[in-house]
Amino acid sequence: MTKLATLAGLMLCTTAASADIRIAHVYGKTGALEAYAEQSHIGLMLGLEYATDGTMEIDGEPIEVLEFDTQLDPAIGRAALAEAYGDADAHIAVGPVSSGVALAMLPVAEEYERILIVEPAVADSITGENWNRYIFRTGRNSSQDAISNAVALGGEDVAIATLAQDYAFGRDGVAAFREALDGTGAEIVHEEYVPTDTTDFTAAAERIFQAMEGVEAEDKKLFIIWAGGGNPMSAINAMDPSRFDVEIATGGNILAALTAYKELPGLEGATYYYYEIPQNPVNDWLVEQHFDRYDSPPDFFTAGGMAAGIAVVEAIREAGGAVDTEALIEAMEGMEWETPKGTMRFRPEDHQALQSMYHFTTEVQEGKDYGVPVLVRELGIDDMDIPVRNQ
Repeated sequence: MTKLATLAGLMLCTTAASADIRIAHVYGKTGALEAYAEQSHIGLMLGLEYATDGTMEIDGEPIEVLEFDTQLDPAIGRAALAEAYGDADAHIAVGPVSSGVALAMLPVAEEYERILIVEPAVADSITGENWNRYIFRTGRNSSQDAISNAVALGGEDVAIATLAQDYAFGRDGVAAFREALDGTGAEIVHEEYVPTDTTDFTAAAERIFQAMEGVEAEDKKLFIIWAGGGNPMSAINAMDPSRFDVEIATGGNILAALTAYKELPGLEGATYYYYEIPQNPVNDWLVEQHFDRYDSPPDFFTAGGMAAGIAVVEAIREAGGAVDTEALIEAMEGMEWETPKGTMRFRPEDHQALQSMYHFTTEVQEGKDYGVPVLVRELGIDDMDIPVRNQ
């Protein structure tokens, strides 16, 4: 039996089209990014609830959410999205978690002429060279990560090595970071890429240390771009990079990953979200509801999923209640809406959501078993010149 022949058994929805508004969540429900996926789905459902005042209806029309599991496999993701748009007749799809899976899904949205809201996959190429007009992204892209981290880490006489996973997320992230550092005085002097499932970072770290040992610079930093398991930061920190005058730096991450940050108080970077940073009514509601329902704070991708859910509702309302694709595109281009991170705006040129990012430093705080990202500076929409890459 071929892989594609087994797909029907891997999808987690019925294909009966019952509700008037059908939203497909096509995401990596199982696999290495399962924690991200769970947060994303909880956030999506909370966003739909928040935006509809708990009715799960838009102008009296009920919303149905259909779930499909990509298993982090591009072929499965592609087929799942086709199933969502085809047999399930979903009007809008949201997802996936993985950038590699997202890139495989983009042509399906174009083929079916249906909206795909990408959340939380990050690679620039999703709204860059591989973009089409049916793609909108509420998640941040690699350039937003890169520019905010360049603000946090850049400066005169700073030498930076990078460690990233060897696929679209890692390579796009480093490329955007290199570009963002231009003009800051900092320079990337070494790039290291390893497989996504790497758990032993000894060889990679030694190559980085050797490359940095001969560099003359006042500050030497190792900037890590990582998603999922493996925890390279703790592994490399245990090798004592200070022997080579190297400091570890990285962007934000989910709470479970922040346990490694506790080992590095004073670490700087930029993050997409931490629940105590944004001060706005949407985030207040999210934090309160999440503690009430799950006895824990909302996490990185919970906020992103909520932003996507609110965007779906606001787009349909802006389109006068229509789920017609062309009406939705017209409504969404330039649309602003309120999220747990404050105002987001879909840029008309590439449908990337412009949004705030947060320069942070890590603190050890009593009662928390992770390094707490404490706000240094909020970088708003107008503080970052995010390149348009789909031209």
